Amino acid sequence: MVQKPLRPCRHPGCTTLVTGGYCDLHRPKDSRSDAAKSWHWMYLTPEWTEDLRPGQLLREPFCRECARRGDRTPATEVDHIQPHRGDWAVFTDRSNLQSLCHSCHSRKTMAEMQQKRGALRARWQR
Repeated sequence: MVQKPLRPCRHPGCTTLVTGGYCDLHRPKDSRSDAAKSWHWMYLTPEWTEDLRPGQLLREPFCRECARRGDRTPATEVDHIQPHRGDWAVFTDRSNLQSLCHSCHSRKTMAEMQQKRGALRARWQR
């Protein structure tokens, strides 16, 4: 069986030889919460990959946020307007989907994460 050649770890300055990517010491941590990991499977179902996602991009091929600003940017991501948090009914609700460009989707996701962190901090400080 042919093996991949060993290469240095991708971490700057690390010389540990690995078959691909990072060594055990420098492997990036998965930043998803345990809850998010428990429902990630939904994005791998045929309902999402063959129906909901492509259907949304066909119905709304341009980014909704950019359109509000008067720009016409092709959409590359399908976003849940209200987070589904693992609820299948909310996940598959077509009226809860919007098309966004990668930049707008990343911005919205980061804002939601910061809002969630702020709420957790406020609860912890009580």
